[in-house]
Amino acid sequence: MADDPMIPDDPEVDATLLVTEPLRRAIGERYLTYALSTIMHRALPDARDGLKPVHRRILYAMRELRLTPTSGFRKSAKISGDVMGNYHPHGDAAIYDAMARLAQDFNVRYPLVEGQGNFGNIDGDNPAAARYTEARLTALGEALMEGLEENAVDTRPNYDGTLLEPVVLPAPVPHLLANGSSGIAVGMATSIPPHNLDELIGACLELVKKPDLPDEKLLELIPGPDFPTGGVLVEPPEGIATAYRTGRGSFRLRARWTVEELGRGVRQIVVTEIPYQVQKSRLIEKLAEIVQTKKIPALADVRDESADDVRIVLEPRARSVDPEMLMGMLFRQSDLEVRVPLNMNVLIDGLTPKVCSLREVLRAFLDHRRDVLLRRSQHRLEKIDRRLEVLGGLLIAFLNLDRVIDIIRYDDDPKTALQAEDWDKPLPRARSEADYKSPLPTKGEAVIPPGVGMTEIQAEAILNIRLRSLRRLEEMQLIAERDALVAERGELSALLEDESLQWKAISAALREARKQFGTKAPGGARRTTLAIAAETADIAPESMIEREPVTVVLSEMGWIRAMKGHVEAEGIRYKDGDKARFVLRAETTDKLLVMGANGRIFTVPVVGLPGGRGMGEPLRLMIDLDAPVVAVRLHRPGGRLIVASDQGDGFILSEDEALAQTRAGRVVLNLPEGAKAAHLIPVEGDHVAAIGQNRKMLVFPVADLPEMGRGKGVRLQAFKDGGLSDLVTLTLSEGLTWLLEGGKTRREPDLTEWLGKRGQAGRMAPRGFPRDNRFAVPVSSG
Repeated sequence: MADDPMIPDDPEVDATLLVTEPLRRAIGERYLTYALSTIMHRALPDARDGLKPVHRRILYAMRELRLTPTSGFRKSAKISGDVMGNYHPHGDAAIYDAMARLAQDFNVRYPLVEGQGNFGNIDGDNPAAARYTEARLTALGEALMEGLEENAVDTRPNYDGTLLEPVVLPAPVPHLLANGSSGIAVGMATSIPPHNLDELIGACLELVKKPDLPDEKLLELIPGPDFPTGGVLVEPPEGIATAYRTGRGSFRLRARWTVEELGRGVRQIVVTEIPYQVQKSRLIEKLAEIVQTKKIPALADVRDESADDVRIVLEPRARSVDPEMLMGMLFRQSDLEVRVPLNMNVLIDGLTPKVCSLREVLRAFLDHRRDVLLRRSQHRLEKIDRRLEVLGGLLIAFLNLDRVIDIIRYDDDPKTALQAEDWDKPLPRARSEADYKSPLPTKGEAVIPPGVGMTEIQAEAILNIRLRSLRRLEEMQLIAERDALVAERGELSALLEDESLQWKAISAALREARKQFGTKAPGGARRTTLAIAAETADIAPESMIEREPVTVVLSEMGWIRAMKGHVEAEGIRYKDGDKARFVLRAETTDKLLVMGANGRIFTVPVVGLPGGRGMGEPLRLMIDLDAPVVAVRLHRPGGRLIVASDQGDGFILSEDEALAQTRAGRVVLNLPEGAKAAHLIPVEGDHVAAIGQNRKMLVFPVADLPEMGRGKGVRLQAFKDGGLSDLVTLTLSEGLTWLLEGGKTRREPDLTEWLGKRGQAGRMAPRGFPRDNRFAVPVSSG
């Protein structure tokens, strides 16, 4: 073994304790252990109380600190410190963040912690530091732990074995669905939106009456989530039903808005509720960006007039703008409408992760409540039996008071003497038919029949009695207490034996919780309303733009602007050292197709271009342009374009496919090493004329070019030297016309000499063709 390289040569290391195993197995086992720990102890909530361990420990530690709803507040730093030191060995920042979320009424439907101080806001601002804020339990937070002192749930040692903590809380209400939950584990996640507690309790009561309640009836009782920030749920009923039946799905949630009349036909839209977990500040930024970029031209301005409530004012650009139509477009372009996911992946019995349906989650809660009821009833029964045993001894003492006093006064060991004494006087009968029983009685057997000594517990109770209690009144009170306990014991025994009585007790407890936390309680009414989405038709943005003629100018240095009206190129001013590159006559409803030398095409709406009073703005600020611009054209819906590289490869591209929806544009032309995109021309004829840098021209049919969405294309013209200089489409019967300097034109009517097949070299250009080998001057006019 000394020669084994896996065993270190260290005399202090016991070689018999070393274990060798493949690295793959060792890592796999350890990762699986980590994954299970994350799933069970961090990310997934328990279906019974709806809490993760960190939230459960926070509430339990606050209970231990006696932070009830009627007590004073304590510093959050003290609370998170106790949680970390006693139950949750993780960072105090994570604990404080979890506690702060339980106090945020815009994040949880029913807060479990009442905060005092800055606990964050709907804008997305973080809570103040833990040393500045204070907290205590809310009534619901306290109610979730009702019964812990009555052995309602199991307990386990804390992380260092010095204290006990509950495995799960008794939870008198279906808290999992009431407040929802979200988390990401290893290989699985959970996302449960909040619901209305009154509706949940109503559904539980119906499930108790009819365990096989149809899904349709269940959905009538729970029509959908109820979010703390309100909003309008516009998910179709069939979508909600499928999500609740399978445990997976999503819900469409919209902001709530109204129209305010300002007089003289002027209106403004006011958003009063925003979707769940949407940060208001980011929403305002997005809406402001839409206004600035004129993505929705009908929106003129946005203002945030919120105080304690939400009030976002949207100003239409004109009186004729339909608010429904404008909001329909904003729902598509911003977080005024979101999709809230549903993934009810929870721990069943605290052990097994499972994606549950709505019925299964409610059933798990009801089963848990039955377990809690049985445990609390059994615990109470045991306490009653112990108290009845003590009461029996005290009554014996009152009936034999002189003898008891004599034993206590003169006997050296009064406790043993009391146990050994024969007590001849019988106990007074209880008001019920049967005598009270011992902790483990048999039918008809009294705790202490006449002539039998006391138990140790009874003797100890007699020795601890005060002299002032030896009054007739105390004896009457003992008899009354015994009679009441005997009656309660009978009820508990019947409850433990009869399942129907158990469900009646559970229903009664649910109704009490409904009175305390339901619709009639403050904040208990439903906040999210359900509606059918009024789908607006897809409206082209240009239809909402006032159509005006403009002249688009792109300079050599890349500055772009849109000048009002159709102006002549010669009258346009530029920055020092700059000059015209592209000048196009357009309208405000048009879109520009901008092609870079890297083969990427960008879409720029003309309405979003800066005005012509200044020198414009750099085009690179509007699109992610990282190559020189080689072509700019107006988009023609339904048209076709020829895209080609400087090496003479190209194809036909549909103009509709050339449109890009993002600043990054879209790659159209795949370029080999050293090649550049060079040409973007419209197809306006039946033939293509191509001329190379070697002045050879080739005319071939347009039909010879393939139509593609993206690619390298095919060879347009063969070159021995140089590459493709220019490209144009034409109608063969009309000949070829080219533009000369000074605005003059020249025409070649017969192109028979240059006709050929695509990919040929062609023949020398006609006499008089421009020496720059181009069909037009560089500045485009439309």
